[in-house]
Amino acid sequence: MIKMQVIGNLGKDCLVNNVNGRTVINFSVAHTEKIKDAQGNLKDKTIWVECAYWTDRTGISPYLKKGTQVYVDGAPDIRTYTTNDGRNGASLSLRVLSVQLLGGRSEGGAPDGGGYSGGYAGGQTGGNSGNTYSAPSAPAGNDGGADDLPF
Repeated sequence: MIKMQVIGNLGKDCLVNNVNGRTVINFSVAHTEKIKDAQGNLKDKTIWVECAYWTDRTGISPYLKKGTQVYVDGAPDIRTYTTNDGRNGASLSLRVLSVQLLGGRSEGGAPDGGGYSGGYAGGQTGGNSGNTYSAPSAPAGNDGGADDLPF
């Protein structure tokens, strides 16, 4: 497996969709860094990553708002396409395995570096206040029906 990790800010609010009976949270993350061009001038270089988080645990979606800083990891995918004018293009996408809220928004009720504690991480909840949400590695076998998110 190839793993990719991204730290950046959400470019817009997430969208929760149902596709063939499965729930997916779609969002885009931008990472900007300063680079020098050939003349030595500093310029901003922004890379956008389209993220798809396939999970039934949608409790994190209200916190995935434009401007929120997140850490996501998962498996990368390059998608190629042809534009309307016939040129080839490519985009970077990520099949998300876990999401961690880092902060970055103080208005609107979204956390600013830890507005709530705990979370779902690989089938266990714990004292880790890193706000990490991971997709289960196997279908859940419990018959409780309710997710174990703290809110």
